[in-house]
Amino acid sequence: MVIKRDRYVNELLSKRWNGKVKIITGIRRCGKSFLLSILYKEYLKDEGVPEDCFVEIALDRKANVKYRNPNELYDYVLNLTQDESKQYYVFIDEIQLSFKVKNEDVDESLIPEEDKDMLYTTFYDILNDLMARSNLDLYVTGSNSKMLSKDIVTNFRDRGTEIKVYPLSFKEFYAVSGLEKADALEEYLMYGGMPLAVIEKDETEKRKYLAGLHRNVYIKDIVERYKLKDDEVLEALIDSLSSAVGSLTNPHNLANAAGTLMRRSTSDHTIKNYLDYLQDAYLFIAAKRYDVKGKRYFENTQKYYSMDLGLRNAKLNFRQQEKSHLMENMIYLELIRRGYSVDVGVVEITRVNEQGKKQQSQYEIDFIVNTGKEKIYIQSALNVDTEDKKNQETFSLKNSGDFFRKIVIVDGNTKQWTDEDGIMYVGVIPFLIEDAGLGF
Repeated sequence: MVIKRDRYVNELLSKRWNGKVKIITGIRRCGKSFLLSILYKEYLKDEGVPEDCFVEIALDRKANVKYRNPNELYDYVLNLTQDESKQYYVFIDEIQLSFKVKNEDVDESLIPEEDKDMLYTTFYDILNDLMARSNLDLYVTGSNSKMLSKDIVTNFRDRGTEIKVYPLSFKEFYAVSGLEKADALEEYLMYGGMPLAVIEKDETEKRKYLAGLHRNVYIKDIVERYKLKDDEVLEALIDSLSSAVGSLTNPHNLANAAGTLMRRSTSDHTIKNYLDYLQDAYLFIAAKRYDVKGKRYFENTQKYYSMDLGLRNAKLNFRQQEKSHLMENMIYLELIRRGYSVDVGVVEITRVNEQGKKQQSQYEIDFIVNTGKEKIYIQSALNVDTEDKKNQETFSLKNSGDFFRKIVIVDGNTKQWTDEDGIMYVGVIPFLIEDAGLGF
């Protein structure tokens, strides 16, 4: 089965031969390599690009271990692209596995302490050099945000452009599922969008595959990359985060929760570091908390969402299936997949109690979507089938104190409609498949 990822192919096409290295980032096994070496390559070949104009190397394969040395990789690419009359597409997979090599030709005693990094050749150096060659169009994939996304500007000198790839969206999943929309939604909420899990039809095998990814790929990668003594704290933290998707938390609360699971204490500092590791590996995404009326961010509390619901559910042995939390996680992923900046919102309301004292209460807005042109407030709700439920879900929206658009996304296939207060309602299925609700 070939799962089309047209949005990403089109994004790659729009950036080809732009003089920059195309950096394709995302969680391991989400389809980055398939996107580049199959879907994108086939499109280019259909346009007439000959096979000998592609240079491909996967650094995660045992046969290519020596090319993790950036000097060896550099020589390999140069050797295959000597014909300056041809235009070559260079695909390097899992570039973060490349290590740095000390330059023995430099007198170390002449280098100031703060510049010691200059003693080493890294993949940044060779890519910057290769980019200067007009007959090469460079593409790399990577699964570590700290090594790639956060360093693009400094290490590629404004000559890198990032394409973020996510697990399959519900729209992509539905197109190949063969299921009715409602059944497809239930399947997606349970098993998520990791491509090989979607292709696998046997439910037992799906579960084994997703659990194996956590244990044998993600956990192992993090433990090895950061030289952790054991994975007990990391596993406990992932369990805590997975149980609490859609809930406000902070390192202190997570340290307590993880400590309870392990039956031993761990520090806030350790948890903070591990949270960074999980985000760098794209397993979780943090959403900042924003005060709508005070127009400020809260520093200590935020929400963490799982990059894939199937991975989240597998980590919890498919036990905790609160649909409201799963739907909120799914909507958040869809919003960032579409390229929006998304915060979680809070509306603070001051009231005077019966004793004449002021009391301040906080009410949540699930998502504040920043489009660049405006803000849109979004509430995720399973239903608004009673007046009390409707008032509960819309209270924070009505008290935001501004006139930005407000949307309530409910479960199911409800068609878009607007109430007397100007609040729009739409079912999660048309929101995901038809892009209904946002209006662009």
